[in-house]
Amino acid sequence: MNAPISTVVNHPTTSTAQVATRSAFETTAKRLPTPAELRQHLPLNGALSEQVERQRHAVQQILNGHDDRLLVVVGPCSVHDPDAALEYADRLAALSEEVSEQLLPVMRVYIEKPRTTVGWKGLAYDPDLDGSGDMPRGLKLSRELMHAVAARGLPVATELLQPMLAPYLDDLLSWVAIGARTTESQLHRELASDLSAAVGFKNATSGDIQVAIDAMQAAAHPHQRFAVDPQGFPIVQQTEGNPHTHVVLRGGHGEPNYQAKHVRAATTALRNVGQNPRLMVDCSHANARKDHRRQSEVMLDVLAQRQAGDANLVALMLESHLFEGKQPLKPGAMRYGVSVTDACVGWETTEHLLKTAAERLR
Repeated sequence: MNAPISTVVNHPTTSTAQVATRSAFETTAKRLPTPAELRQHLPLNGALSEQVERQRHAVQQILNGHDDRLLVVVGPCSVHDPDAALEYADRLAALSEEVSEQLLPVMRVYIEKPRTTVGWKGLAYDPDLDGSGDMPRGLKLSRELMHAVAARGLPVATELLQPMLAPYLDDLLSWVAIGARTTESQLHRELASDLSAAVGFKNATSGDIQVAIDAMQAAAHPHQRFAVDPQGFPIVQQTEGNPHTHVVLRGGHGEPNYQAKHVRAATTALRNVGQNPRLMVDCSHANARKDHRRQSEVMLDVLAQRQAGDANLVALMLESHLFEGKQPLKPGAMRYGVSVTDACVGWETTEHLLKTAAERLR
């Protein structure tokens, strides 16, 4: 008698190693909300969306030379405490009303931080400041914070470091920085070409401004870029190109580049290639020789150049918090309103500088 034919189907076997790999992935991977889910959780109503559009236009008018106010991007080096950031926003909103005829303050709400090697990467990545990396909560907190700042009537600025993070937040942004370490990145130039907000490209950490000029030229053109749609699916995105970009002078290798000779060289280089010659000066970083207290010196020098007739100096950036200085990142032992990344000037100095600028530009 013939043996019965086996009814068992041979399925691929799962090895112990495959099970271990899958288990490790499930342990280390966290699902993030999609951009659509986060925007649905905290949408922009019609009035707030119109406000952001007006503020974007106001920033662009200054950068295009059609509004003679001074654009001032000001706020903490990075946000680690949303409560302190909102207290700062309340103060800045009140001050903005006093200086609105001469200045357009835009609040820094930086929730990502580039690191030279390693370190805390920002509120979006590690909101608990302890290395736990609760990014789902960090993204939610970041959007809630930007929404709350915008609801106070302030334009919002940030640096976009991770291109995949942009669709979670870009509807709230009036101005965007591409940092010194990423200005040369093709991915960030393509990202900038897809944004509705104006974009400032910082010169390289070496002080080289040519990479920022190249970035402006690249971002002005349409691109096909790898992106993520609101539902989280990978897509090929056709960008339109961004005509509202500019150079940010931040110094390099500890040497400043905000003085009149540097400004002339930068504007000449920009004109030579048909790019917008209007500039922002970052009063911190190498321009302040990494001494936060020297930001005042830089700002006053730039104001003097502008008063002397240099109309291409249209914008400034200040790193400022409620209280001066910086502190080590020690959860449970933190001083309220003090930076955990770059040292900042305090609110009293900030208020004095912005009022001084408004007075001198009358």
